[in-house]
Amino acid sequence: MAAPDKMRGLARMKATATSALVAVAVLLVLARSQGWSWIGAFAEAALIGALADWFAVVALFRHPLGLPIPHTAILPRNKARLAENLAEFIRERFLDTASLVARLRAAAPADRLAAWLRQPLNADLLAGRLLVVFAQSVDFMDDPRVRRLFLHAVRRRASGVDIADGLGRLLDAMTEHGRHQALLDEGLRRVSQWLDEPEVRQGFAGMIVDVAGREYPKVVATLGLVGINPTELGERVSAGILSGVHGLLQEIAQDPTHPRRQAFDELIAAYIGRLAHDDAFRARVDRAKREFLAHPAVGVYLRDLWDDVRAWMSRDMQRADSRLRRRLASAIVALGASFADNVMLRESFNEHLARTVEALAPELRDGLAGHIASTVKAWNDEDLVREIEVSVGRDLQFIRLNGTFVGGLIGLALHALNQFVV
Repeated sequence: MAAPDKMRGLARMKATATSALVAVAVLLVLARSQGWSWIGAFAEAALIGALADWFAVVALFRHPLGLPIPHTAILPRNKARLAENLAEFIRERFLDTASLVARLRAAAPADRLAAWLRQPLNADLLAGRLLVVFAQSVDFMDDPRVRRLFLHAVRRRASGVDIADGLGRLLDAMTEHGRHQALLDEGLRRVSQWLDEPEVRQGFAGMIVDVAGREYPKVVATLGLVGINPTELGERVSAGILSGVHGLLQEIAQDPTHPRRQAFDELIAAYIGRLAHDDAFRARVDRAKREFLAHPAVGVYLRDLWDDVRAWMSRDMQRADSRLRRRLASAIVALGASFADNVMLRESFNEHLARTVEALAPELRDGLAGHIASTVKAWNDEDLVREIEVSVGRDLQFIRLNGTFVGGLIGLALHALNQFVV
């Protein structure tokens, strides 16, 4: 029932119980005036029961008739103790660590989560909610103050990174099992392909002709006099040079023990050693890093990059067929399928979740109990009385009715005992 309905229901029950009290009082007066002993006995006992239960019910919430009778207005007067007892009851009976962990293990949350995530509608719903959070985060990051703080934090963190040590570790990892030689092979292959491109060949030929014309103009002029085209000669010289370079690249690529490979090994090893032990070289690397980070163009580039990414995400998230939403939903379904198909993964998830709850439960249960106690203590007395009375008041009015009729029946029984026994 809604709160207004509960208030109306409580008012009706109060009126009914009070009407019963007034009725037995009127009946008692009438019975006394008419000499109806049996009815009088019923009405007298019923009135006593009705008044006693009325007093008891009212004393729970307020002072009867506004009189400061001791041990009345029990709930407002004992609000603090009620709050502490309620908090302790919930903490000990509902939030004890062993019970929480046992219930969690019995629930097998990973199985339920897997089944839920595998449903496309659920995945799309969750993706939509995540997209809303993501959109709010993007708007937050778009605040100029936040963006300045973010860029400052990125630069500060990057400034504290030991680039020399990182590069040394990277090069060391690359040299393990000859990975750097594979990188060299790929570089040789790409250079060879680049040299085979017609534009590159023409560029080399033109460069040779231009250099020869500037450095040796008389030789070029003499070639023209004897009928040799300088452009054709440049192409032939360029082709010869490129052929020689190709041959060298092919030779290095096919010979694992080629001197150039060994020189490459020595170069990498030398850089690893300098990055690890040469303080002057390490300082140069660090200085270059700081100069790079401090350059205004880096900040402009990062801001422009962020603006482009944010603009694209904003446009995409506003579309009905958002790619981000589809990707998120697809990833969620895949995650659910992985959970459903992998028993060990589900068991691991359940176990880690149980351990987490077991570790956090004592602190959480104490915090929740404290929150309940402080919240109840902070309630206004009238609000506390109204909330509890609305919740259980109708049942208490039934107690008043029961007291009225049960009291009347007891009065009849005592009158009968007096008549037939005494």
